[in-house]
Amino acid sequence: MAAANEKVEVEEVVRAAPPGSLADLYRERYVPMVRLAYLMVGSTTVAEDLVQDAFARMHRHWDNATHPRAYLRVAVVNACRSHLRRVALERAYRRHPAVVGDGVHAEADELFDALAALHPRQRAALVLRFYEDLSEADIAAALGCRPGTVKSLLHRGLAELRQVVEP
Repeated sequence: MAAANEKVEVEEVVRAAPPGSLADLYRERYVPMVRLAYLMVGSTTVAEDLVQDAFARMHRHWDNATHPRAYLRVAVVNACRSHLRRVALERAYRRHPAVVGDGVHAEADELFDALAALHPRQRAALVLRFYEDLSEADIAAALGCRPGTVKSLLHRGLAELRQVVEP
């Protein structure tokens, strides 16, 4: 019940905010950022949490953000990468990995399974390229690498996907 009250309070604050504010960015970019995070981590609840955290971090730096949309996207991508690293470490130390979790059904989408099997950086590059439709330079900025590395990540990620999709 408390979570529902908090959501109502957040929505009221967002509606009352002046245009060009963080609340305006929230209204515009929340759903696309949750979709982006979902494609990277595979869980709606985790994606929502990561995006909320990114907005909270952005609030602290709002006065210094010269490109708030790009800052937000980088914050979401970095949060997803951190989450995926934590999950990988947990799996490495867990004796019996979970078979199905977080609302994912056994008959999950083949492409999503193939994306989940990719290295996190390859997955991030592919999602940013084909879902967000970013250029190689923008992907490089979001991932903190060079454009040549992005080309390599995209090439290798697509090659791995082809092996799974076209046996």
